[in-house]
Amino acid sequence: MKKLFEEVFLILSILLLQESCKIKNQSASAEDINALNLKRGDIVLCSPGDEKFGLVAFDISCSEKVKSDFNLAVALLHSFEYDEAEKAFAKIIDAEPGCAMAYWGVAMSNFHPLWTPSTGLELEKGAKAIAIARTLGQTSERESGYIEAIGMYFRDADKTDHLTRCTWFEKAMEIMYKKYPQDKEAAIFYALALDAAADPADKSYVNQKKAGAILNAVYPDEPNHPGIVHYIIHTYDYPGLAELALPAARKYASIAPSSAHAQHMPSHIFTRLGLWDESIKSNLISTSSAKCYAENAAIKGHWDEELHGMDYLMYAYLQKGDIVHAKELWDYLNSIHDVYPVSFKDAYAFAAIPSRYLLENKMWNDAAHLEIRPSDFPWEKFSWQKAIFHFTRLIGFVHIGNLDSARTELKKLNIVHESLVAEKDMYKANQVEIQIKASDALILYKEGKNKAALDLMNSAANMEDATEKHPVTPAQVVPARELLGDMLLGTGYYAKALEAYQEVLKTNPNRFNALNGAALTAEKSGDIVKAAFYYKQLTDQCATNSTRPELVSARLFLSQ
Repeated sequence: MKKLFEEVFLILSILLLQESCKIKNQSASAEDINALNLKRGDIVLCSPGDEKFGLVAFDISCSEKVKSDFNLAVALLHSFEYDEAEKAFAKIIDAEPGCAMAYWGVAMSNFHPLWTPSTGLELEKGAKAIAIARTLGQTSERESGYIEAIGMYFRDADKTDHLTRCTWFEKAMEIMYKKYPQDKEAAIFYALALDAAADPADKSYVNQKKAGAILNAVYPDEPNHPGIVHYIIHTYDYPGLAELALPAARKYASIAPSSAHAQHMPSHIFTRLGLWDESIKSNLISTSSAKCYAENAAIKGHWDEELHGMDYLMYAYLQKGDIVHAKELWDYLNSIHDVYPVSFKDAYAFAAIPSRYLLENKMWNDAAHLEIRPSDFPWEKFSWQKAIFHFTRLIGFVHIGNLDSARTELKKLNIVHESLVAEKDMYKANQVEIQIKASDALILYKEGKNKAALDLMNSAANMEDATEKHPVTPAQVVPARELLGDMLLGTGYYAKALEAYQEVLKTNPNRFNALNGAALTAEKSGDIVKAAFYYKQLTDQCATNSTRPELVSARLFLSQ
């Protein structure tokens, strides 16, 4: 890591020296600006009152007339409102083509550190914006540092993978953070870069803890800064850390009420902590704001942020046993065909929402015959998400005893896995491998090969435990360790089954099926006190009018 830091420092030093030796332009040419194909227009976001995105004060050397717009643009950037941020930076470029930091902003608007790798067009736009920024005069050494830092992400994009370039950006921002200790924006963007470059398999959370320390240090002086509270939530969006982000989660929405993402983001922490009512409230506001945005921005169909919030909303409804609202949400999803942008978030929501509903309600026949919808969605671009359909069908087929069809779905999962390995997308490949192991185990179990099934499901659960979930999802569609608990319960290994469910509840507090599994296991083993403990937890968190069979049984047990 020290060697990497030194390499990045050397590259940055050379780039800065090269740029300082060049003859600088006072303004960018109209031809170069047009080649960027910038998003333009009025800022379109929905708010219950005046537009509010939080308070940002980013010092730049551009003229006073654009500084207010620049701070607005950076505030939008900090809430991941990338399209609107680019429009705000474009407005500055139109007013002052020589403002180099506006081109930095365009590059930052096309870099999605915690979502998904930039597309080819975004990489091209970002690289062009950086190239223009480097030609402009009246740029301070600090501003050049910012420009070269994000330039590291767009450097050699055709040869180097996303995570490596995120690490380059992280090391460049570390240099900025250390060189300008009074620059709070450098600290905030460095914390974001640490989260972006974090190893998803690192359960010690080295980067996240470092980012958290930085953000908490600047928070007292900037209590209404959108980036600080936003990144605190992302930084601590992990088991064992989520409690640290609860104050920020409860504040972020009020700091940036005009951002649909700011309304949704707190639900990441609410989900981690099993606070279902707060998660539901957060995502009802978020999805409403996203609908408003789609309408005001004249989007054909639905904005992807709405579908993202819907996935979290479905998960929360199911944990409360609220079948009525969950079914209404799935029916609403089935009415959606056109989305913008067509993204990994849309694909995940289209696959996960119906799968969660069917699997958590144990509707095995419906799960086996789940249709891949929308039928005209470009699923070939989203094989990881499409695999969820195959996994759901397989589980359904196993439970209804159609093992031939289950094996057909397993073959499809293997094809997806092979394609992801070929693409060197190992995180997603590993996620599908977990599904494959769990699927093999379910088939073996149905065949009566219990020991082999339990060993393989335990392997799937261990692999899943060793890898963090993707930020796009509130949780796995069904945890492998919960499936292991179900198997152990079915084979009479009550002590081990209870242990499995308890492990699920450590990382997924107040999860309906894990609570019910723990209660049922305790009941069958004769531990009435422990059974009552889990049944009461389950009934306390659920809607009183829920008719889920598990709740009916739980209430009957408690009444006796």
